[in-house]
Amino acid sequence: MELDIYVVDAFTEQQFKGNSAAVVPLENWIDDDLMQKIAIENNLSETAFFVETKQGIYEIRWFSPLTEIDFCGHATLASAFVLYHHLGMTGDIEFVTLQVGKLTVQQLDDQRIEMSFPNQSPKLLEQPPTALIEALSIKPLLVLKNRQAYVVVLASVDQILNISYKSELLKKLTPLDVVVTASKQSQNHKDLGHYDFISRYFWPANGGDEDPVTGSIHAGLAPYWANALNKKSLVAYQASNRGGTLYCQIQDDRVLVSGYAVLYLKGKINV
Repeated sequence: MELDIYVVDAFTEQQFKGNSAAVVPLENWIDDDLMQKIAIENNLSETAFFVETKQGIYEIRWFSPLTEIDFCGHATLASAFVLYHHLGMTGDIEFVTLQVGKLTVQQLDDQRIEMSFPNQSPKLLEQPPTALIEALSIKPLLVLKNRQAYVVVLASVDQILNISYKSELLKKLTPLDVVVTASKQSQNHKDLGHYDFISRYFWPANGGDEDPVTGSIHAGLAPYWANALNKKSLVAYQASNRGGTLYCQIQDDRVLVSGYAVLYLKGKINV
């Protein structure tokens, strides 16, 4: 069986930045085990598979090299990029997911791809897990939690850039991951550009040590910082080695997350 495959760098305008996702369009669903094996072989943070069910409506699933993921932003952006730029799609796209409902996507006039996510604002934890506190080299100001991750608020941008962690302890927090975040206002970093907040995302139990750019977690980070900074529109930067920029807007019970993408590879796989 021969399948098309695309590799797209998401949340960036430059190749080799942002977060790479493989995208495999399907005419019909293939076996779950085969999708997992393809994701393992690709060895990217996610491989997205989608099947068109009606005009403009697609079922979508995402796999890391370790497991199926129930919510992935950058691979959704990559999938929409492929549909718009390589498969002739115009207008709105509706992705149907197994765990987070319907995700509506549109391409903006400036070529950013905007995704409508459910608002997943985190809740404050009075007693964070001991494994979380012991795993991090810097003491949190606050710890919150949503359905995806523990949200660790730190005091400064420098702390975000310099924090270290113990993977074996973070694995004890499964199925939740860990995101650390701070406001850009906490410290002036001209070299990071014009951002409202920054983050880093660690997920040793579900995908790898550090995710380059994580669109899905901004459905939780953006509402938190919108409230803290009293802003409904925010620009975020994920400070991994590759780095990525996300544009966020709070809209009632939805969070709009948008970004750019660029093609790296188009080819065929034989399975």
